[in-house]
Amino acid sequence: MYSLKVNSDSFVLVSKYPGTNFHKGNAPVGLVQKIRNDLGLKTLYPLHRLDIVTSGLLLFAKDRKSVRALAAQFREHTISKFYIALAGAHPQKKQGTVKGDMVRGRNGAWLLSRTTTNPAVTSFISTGLGNGLRLYLLKPLTGKTHQLRVALKSLGVPVLGDPVYYKKKDSRFSPDRTYLHSFAIKFTLEGEEYAFTDIPETGSYFISDEFTTALQKYADPWSFKWPNVKV
Repeated sequence: MYSLKVNSDSFVLVSKYPGTNFHKGNAPVGLVQKIRNDLGLKTLYPLHRLDIVTSGLLLFAKDRKSVRALAAQFREHTISKFYIALAGAHPQKKQGTVKGDMVRGRNGAWLLSRTTTNPAVTSFISTGLGNGLRLYLLKPLTGKTHQLRVALKSLGVPVLGDPVYYKKKDSRFSPDRTYLHSFAIKFTLEGEEYAFTDIPETGSYFISDEFTTALQKYADPWSFKWPNVKV
């Protein structure tokens, strides 16, 4: 279900495997309960979530003091998070910002609207792998349901293997998972700054030589000059 990255006095950081449900769902036990059981914790406070199909870093607080401090950073958008995704086809633009309201579509899908009353905001840069796929480094500035998946769909490049948005199959690729991964997180707690990255370990395209080479460019996602976008 997950691999443990950090187990400190104040927080727990794990890397969730794709296909793992955050809560119980149809499984005997959900991710949160599994971590609590494994670490012998009475309480564990989730600070954000990942879709079932998405893998990667998830942060939890262990106590009320830590959850208040970290939850405030999430609300104020001072926690820095990055995701990586793979997609085929040619994007409408190779870098920039996607901004728009999210509205419900059919069959569990979401759509990006032209309105910006309460928008989802995502900045991104990308690079080609040389095999027909493109690697996207995504910086969400808000935390809406399906935000990153819809952002790439709106650019004409749905996440490879996405069960909801990857409808027009590309015969060049045979995805064995949804290629979206929570890659990096940076936050401050009790006056100390923490920064972590996590390289995906599952998925044939995520462990390919082409991907490994391209990802080196994004090893330090905080070093890029990201646009100053108002949320």
